[in-house]
Amino acid sequence: MAFATETVYGLGADATNPQAVGKIFSVKGRPSGNPLIVHVADVPVARRYVADWPESAERLARAIWPGPLTLVLPKGSQIVPEATAGLATVAIRCPDHPIALELLRQFAGPIAAPSANRSNRISPTTADHVRTELGDKVDLILDGGPCRVGIESTVVDLTSPQPAILRPGAVTQQRLEELIGRVEIRMAASDDRKPARSPGQQLVHYSPSTPTFRLADADVKRFSALFSGSLGGNAVFLIIRGTELARRLREWCKPEAIIEMPTSADQYARRLYAALREADDRHPEAIWVQQPPDDSSWDAVRDRVFRATRPASEAR
Repeated sequence: MAFATETVYGLGADATNPQAVGKIFSVKGRPSGNPLIVHVADVPVARRYVADWPESAERLARAIWPGPLTLVLPKGSQIVPEATAGLATVAIRCPDHPIALELLRQFAGPIAAPSANRSNRISPTTADHVRTELGDKVDLILDGGPCRVGIESTVVDLTSPQPAILRPGAVTQQRLEELIGRVEIRMAASDDRKPARSPGQQLVHYSPSTPTFRLADADVKRFSALFSGSLGGNAVFLIIRGTELARRLREWCKPEAIIEMPTSADQYARRLYAALREADDRHPEAIWVQQPPDDSSWDAVRDRVFRATRPASEAR
């Protein structure tokens, strides 16, 4: 079963049932070392499925749940190891979407739910994306319309002495530190030889089928070389509206090859996965994505773009 959340659509199964959780991995083609996020209706339910609920968890949940924040905590015994990649921790959150919350209330238990797409591919932000990705592998889709946030939740590890962001999302480091004090950033590419600490740590993730590259401002000088041949003649460009790089790109490609992206980080995030799918569906030789700004408000978007793309230097 797939269902809408405020971040992306999730592919759900009972987090206390190993067979049900196993079907998630089978449908997605997901590596068993990549843990799942467990969704719950509220704090009382969350506390039933963790072994410890520190004051930092209470503060964050009270301020942000329901919302796009996942907490990594010691796992309770009822959560099956298949859902946590065998780790002693569980990633848990309360989603901010009426359909997801009603489902969780009616189920009255924890639902493990990664994004409802094939592993490492573009996350779905509409019910149609789920149908396109998974087809009849999903017997039910709870359609809640387009996702309001559009990228996956912020993941915060509360099991170490210093809280740490393992995956950026709509809830920023600044917001977290306002609530619980200093929070490290500990993002990394996961090693396939051992379980990942958090979902979304694969080096290559959120990727179109088409070869996809990112463009930095410095690449302007290399336009002639980069876009010679098929990579320029039959490509789609995701550019940020009104930027100098966008202006220069218009000199090199046809208007119909351009997908304009919003200038604010939250609006860009909401549009990103749908835009990547739109570009992929045109079956170009390449997709070029303008590198997002270095400002901290763009951290989550920049993380998704970097994992979905390769540097321009790798284009051939």
